[in-house]
Amino acid sequence: MLEKFIIENYVPSNGSIPQTLVLSYQIFGRPLHSAPVVLINHALTGNSNVLGTGGWWNNLFGAQGAVDTEKFTVLAFNIPGNGFGDSDNRIDNYRDFTVADVARIFWHGIDLLGISELFAATGSSLGGAVAWEMAAQRPDRIRKLIPVATHWQSTDWLIAHVLLQDLILNNSPAPVHDARIHGMLLYRTPQSLRSRFGGLLQPENQEQFQIESWLLHHGNKLDNRFSLPAYKLMNYLLRSIDITKGRSPFPNVAAEIMSDIHFVAINTDLFFPATDTQAGYEQLKALKSNVFYHEIQSIHGHDAFLIEYDQLNRMLKPVFG
Repeated sequence: MLEKFIIENYVPSNGSIPQTLVLSYQIFGRPLHSAPVVLINHALTGNSNVLGTGGWWNNLFGAQGAVDTEKFTVLAFNIPGNGFGDSDNRIDNYRDFTVADVARIFWHGIDLLGISELFAATGSSLGGAVAWEMAAQRPDRIRKLIPVATHWQSTDWLIAHVLLQDLILNNSPAPVHDARIHGMLLYRTPQSLRSRFGGLLQPENQEQFQIESWLLHHGNKLDNRFSLPAYKLMNYLLRSIDITKGRSPFPNVAAEIMSDIHFVAINTDLFFPATDTQAGYEQLKALKSNVFYHEIQSIHGHDAFLIEYDQLNRMLKPVFG
């Protein structure tokens, strides 16, 4: 069931006008305050529906999954403005908000729910970046930090693609549709597309390649379920990832985080390259003993966190054991 808080008079990091925000959330597994809490943060076009009918990370749970819902309470917030489940959940001044705002708002929700500690905070892509920022803001409140297919800071490569997405979203006659097509080329790899389509034409339309049909399908699919204001906000948040802003260099900030930190990268990720994740791990392991590196092997690139569940569960089961 979708629940919500109304947050009054919130002033975003890059704005000056107080906002009224809708912070909605869902709880799965054990009832709140009866078990350790696992926070799962959604990715760019995701939402709080991580488990159950239509759950986007269903395979992470249950008998075969890493997280046993008989042992844990699973909490998932919607980033305010993602539009999920509430017509009031909309933000138009999207350039005013940062990942630090999202983390601050999530902690506010956790406080309102009376949760004193998180057993784990995880998330993939944008959601993992929010988890990093949450740990930087409250270094002693998360026992296990598990950022998946993400980074602690926006890279030049990421910022460049955020700019291109923003231009598409503000200038294209079919903004959500066209931005999604560009995005899919970052979420997959040439090898993944070649293995699936092999340069073949559509059987029923010899003028169209299968890859073209697939991309147009994904553009239409997102256009039918995701709003333009939500896409603008979620995309723009990606350029504001930086746990060092107003703090210290990364190794110092991360070393102060008391959590066990489990970096999870994907060897072919074009969006958040594994080499960046490895570099952060190498810097940190010299200062902090409870830090671990895991790497998913896949031809599918960034989207492997939604595909390679067997690998992900094998990596994470011991963390939640």
